[in-house]
Amino acid sequence: MSAAAPADATPGRVALVTGASRGIGRAVAVALGRAGCRVAVGFGGDAAGGAETLAAVTAAGGTGTTVGIDVAEATSVDAAFAAVEAELGPVEILVNNAGITRDGLLARMSDDQWAAVLDTNLGGAFHTIRRATPKMMRARFGRIVNVSSVSGHLGAPGQANYSAAKAGLLGLSRAVARELAPRNVTCNVVAPGPIVTAMTDALPDEWRAAMEATVPLGRLGTPEEVAAVVAFLCSDAAAYVTGALVPVDGGLGMGH
Repeated sequence: MSAAAPADATPGRVALVTGASRGIGRAVAVALGRAGCRVAVGFGGDAAGGAETLAAVTAAGGTGTTVGIDVAEATSVDAAFAAVEAELGPVEILVNNAGITRDGLLARMSDDQWAAVLDTNLGGAFHTIRRATPKMMRARFGRIVNVSSVSGHLGAPGQANYSAAKAGLLGLSRAVARELAPRNVTCNVVAPGPIVTAMTDALPDEWRAAMEATVPLGRLGTPEEVAAVVAFLCSDAAAYVTGALVPVDGGLGMGH
């Protein structure tokens, strides 16, 4: 464990982060490892990326393991949780970051495009929360953070499926927050805006400039800035925060 864990962390807590093979998920896993958690790095098809994230967690002073998980499939979720429980113990902190896109204009969007995104981005959170909560309830402790998006409340052309799924996370989270509050289990939503990723780095400078111009702070965010908010919501310091939507978007969604 990290000798420099912040005072508001709970060293030794078991955290599962889905979609942690890169980007925001990787940054969250590293932040939780640095805070003293034992981190299960959840990955879909990118086992190499999951291993790289675990190496970064270890370099930050944390410990953990990797676990393959297809959040859209309840049987895969159950198997992944069983593996984490056997190696690290019951999941006490759950961060739902796994997500996919299948973009297309509404009039041309297929049923498969719609279903794939809803099943993974919204259904996946349902599957993992359902699997995690019985043991959280018995332990009378739990932290659940669902990673949404600014497009969940602003909408995004060509992403009706993605926007609908990310908006749905808010309703799911608030229902969970109300249901589980008596057992000291919190559930919150973090909604990132445009974030620097390998994909955005490869885009033309003019695209990035146009995107930055839409953000009141005038720049794209970083995965680490999102991770810092998620880590706070997972900490003991956030024990009185539940059912909240926390934007990390440079002011882009202000007022929504």
